[in-house]
Amino acid sequence: MNNARILVVDDEPQIRRVMRTGLTAQGYFIDDAKSGDEALGKLRQARFDLVLLDVNMPGMSGLETCREIRAVSDVAIIMLTVRNSENDKIAALDAGADDYVTKPFSMPELWARIRANLRRVPLASATNTQVLVFDQLEINPASRQVLVGGRAVRLTPKEFDLLYYLASNANTAITHGKLLQTIWGPDYGNEVEYLHVFINQIRKKIEENPSKPRFLITEPRVGYRFAAPPLVNP
Repeated sequence: MNNARILVVDDEPQIRRVMRTGLTAQGYFIDDAKSGDEALGKLRQARFDLVLLDVNMPGMSGLETCREIRAVSDVAIIMLTVRNSENDKIAALDAGADDYVTKPFSMPELWARIRANLRRVPLASATNTQVLVFDQLEINPASRQVLVGGRAVRLTPKEFDLLYYLASNANTAITHGKLLQTIWGPDYGNEVEYLHVFINQIRKKIEENPSKPRFLITEPRVGYRFAAPPLVNP
């Protein structure tokens, strides 16, 4: 997706210029915004495939901007942060980011993260587009829609990919590394905090009692398992 449209959101003009130059050279269409408010306005006016969003901005913070974007859009979001603590990373993911990059970073590192977040997980082959039904939970890979008790619930693209992959391998424990490399890409594998945050978000959306999940089960020190009764055709 080298023709993808990317919105760079950073209050520092020099950062925006460097990003525009480097990413344009990679074949991406680049627009930029110097504030969260400006970014939200541009997202309302045009379609973007990915947002590069600085965490530390005056006025509306990057985290607040991320939450506002995620409330109305499924666009991929990569947060740019100078902080490298576990809490800051979790805060970015919890706000709705798909990924984060810690400053300072090299442009090749950023390009790799962008490619990973623009890639689409091959959820189903042409011969396997079966809707998965587990009692009140229905997962449709063709429409990328999830129903709980007949009610549509909104999942981000990464949340859907993670849920569908686990449900497609129901009753099998899948390791953290396998989940990360399948959903985010081959360069990932140690970012276990990604899974903790995304699994918790999905649980809030599909589980009757997220603190005592029925479907998304933690396998301590291993990974996660989708617990399911025998598959029923819809």
